[in-house]
Amino acid sequence: MTDHVADLEPMPTDWRRCLAVVAHPDDLEYGAAGAIAAWTAAGHEVHYLLVTRGEAGIDGMPPEQAERVRELEQRSSAAVVGVDEVEFLGYQDGVIEESLDLRRDLARAIRRHQPELLLTLNHHDTWGPGAWNTPDHQAVGRAVLAAAGDAGNRWIFPELVEEGFAPWNGVRWIAVAGSPFPSHAVDVGLTLDKAIASLAEHRAYIEGLGDHDPVEYASDLLRRFAAGTADRFGGRPAVSFELYNR
Repeated sequence: MTDHVADLEPMPTDWRRCLAVVAHPDDLEYGAAGAIAAWTAAGHEVHYLLVTRGEAGIDGMPPEQAERVRELEQRSSAAVVGVDEVEFLGYQDGVIEESLDLRRDLARAIRRHQPELLLTLNHHDTWGPGAWNTPDHQAVGRAVLAAAGDAGNRWIFPELVEEGFAPWNGVRWIAVAGSPFPSHAVDVGLTLDKAIASLAEHRAYIEGLGDHDPVEYASDLLRRFAAGTADRFGGRPAVSFELYNR
């Protein structure tokens, strides 16, 4: 007899704004973009905040060239799923620390955008058994979790108030994409093609991984991910999230 694996719950939809905060260009495209496309199609506002420009992500391309290429690819990728605003903090790729400076920068962004939903990438040590996560993902994800509280507390980073950013305690949920402990999901049956096109926009990055056609690579990967999640979401192709309530 096997243990029952709990079904995934639908993600909440009674929100207006989402701020998606990740470490690198392409982090959101490995799954979450399908949900983002569904949200923007339904009238929700989604903004992207990238901590780095991913300059260390292409082995055969110098960082000063890669950061320009990857920023352009990220902006094109975001536009495919209905996201017009993409910001970059400019931290150094590969060596992000869960620092007070990062928490302050994220708290500032949260106060400015005033999202009800925060979205980030897996902050856990692994993606699952035997699959170690990178330090950048861990640091940014954990800093996002901390910054949700920082943004609402006027006595943490009081200099932000002096800059004109009043406390915002309106974050209601933090959704973690790619988590090995998912609790919720979004049906991407109508947006999977957009998600595939969004990931395929990262052409230089995907081609740097090997002899891949970007569209075929994105289609194979994202269709497999969505089908795997469907087993816990009523048979519907889906993207999963670990959801924290606040």
